[in-house]
Amino acid sequence: MFHLLFIPVFLLAAFTTTVFAQTNQLPDFTELVEKHGAAVVNISAVPKINKINSQTVPEIPGVPEDSPFYEFFRRHMQPFPAPRRSEPRSLGSGFIISADGYILTNAHVVETANEVTVKLNDKREFAAEIIGTDRKTDVALIKINASDLPKVTQGNPDQLKVGEWVIAIGSPFGFEHSVTAGIVSAKGRSLAQENYVPFIQTDVAINPGNSGGPLFNMRGEVVGINSQIYSRTGGFMGLSFAIPINVATEIADQLKVSGKISRGRIGVMIQEVTKELAESFGLTEHKGALVVSVEKDGPADKAGIKPRDIILKFDGKDVAVSSDLPRIVGNTKPGLKVSIELWREDTLKTINVEVGETPADGTEIRKSKQNKKSNAANRLGLTLSELTDEQKKQSDLSNGLLVEEMQSGIGSRSGIRIGDIILGFNSKDVKSVKQFNELLTQVPGGKNIALLVKRGDITTFITMKLADDDKKN
Repeated sequence: MFHLLFIPVFLLAAFTTTVFAQTNQLPDFTELVEKHGAAVVNISAVPKINKINSQTVPEIPGVPEDSPFYEFFRRHMQPFPAPRRSEPRSLGSGFIISADGYILTNAHVVETANEVTVKLNDKREFAAEIIGTDRKTDVALIKINASDLPKVTQGNPDQLKVGEWVIAIGSPFGFEHSVTAGIVSAKGRSLAQENYVPFIQTDVAINPGNSGGPLFNMRGEVVGINSQIYSRTGGFMGLSFAIPINVATEIADQLKVSGKISRGRIGVMIQEVTKELAESFGLTEHKGALVVSVEKDGPADKAGIKPRDIILKFDGKDVAVSSDLPRIVGNTKPGLKVSIELWREDTLKTINVEVGETPADGTEIRKSKQNKKSNAANRLGLTLSELTDEQKKQSDLSNGLLVEEMQSGIGSRSGIRIGDIILGFNSKDVKSVKQFNELLTQVPGGKNIALLVKRGDITTFITMKLADDDKKN
């Protein structure tokens, strides 16, 4: 009888000890939040656009509305109307990086804003100045006129380990200073149309309004800026992506000094090296970046790089996948001469190239005094204008229509942004607003159209399906 009673008691004691040990291993975030949460701010912005539906969010270009990936990787910029105000407001988060009022956030939170307001943890509010934005990394630097502010401590994202605990503090849906926790799911993620950021993937709950907020490690150091989610519904689905803080601070330092970003380029179009491509080119491993085309008279062309070359190393840095190359080249100072190791016709070669400078992003093209009076918004909800001579020279284009303003509509849902230049309508070049609108009126509701759009140094087709009940302008 003694043994029969002893065994269950022993097992219960062992089980209790195990549970207690496991409970003691769970992290306690209270001290971290109390100590560092004061440096996290809420950001509200009045956009430059005049009318926009509060449910409109940017979408991935080229993805039709009925696609299961319609909301794939969509950003968090949800315009929400503030109480008792008629202007739409974009809500986001940010964090103070210096006691004199410099704040980091996402570019998409503030880049189209006329007014930016920052609310601190102690409820004080300040008007903020936009020092600069970089659309390619989605980083923005803003400043408020204040002193002796609490600031964050910067960590080293390179030391992060997959499985490590991290937390986010932000304002999801406008609920200020909300804290969520999770783990690092992966590092160095490359996302669609995001060539310059090796994202930190986490399962921390991130929702609209968290954009621009800090990602902390357990030492209370900021290791990233929460930027994007993977979602088919617009809500949190367990996949969140943060910009490494070292990438963000490099951008912020340049913005602080000059208000713009100097980024290297060599002038090539590339694609991924698959197993099948590697085999056909005689490579034993499928790695590197396959050169598809070379810009005439660009840095790569002058150095002798040719289509079908496979770039394996740039300035001594391995190019494991094609997405590594834009990031490595972009971080190289323009004007430097570097070596490129490449594979050509079953032979390993080394070529020296002088790195050029990436042209200004599309956000640099603003309304000119030469522009005529703004046209009315068209069927897509876009207000367009013909490029001036100055803008043509700046963008190196002979024709195109600048997106000046945007209302709620098919255009905004399909991913068109203010500052984009529309070059083509289906198979036709567009040269005037009148021509564009005439082409638009010829398309019946329910049909798809494809617009050729230039954004910065990227040109791509964006497709959209016209609604059956659209009124033709």
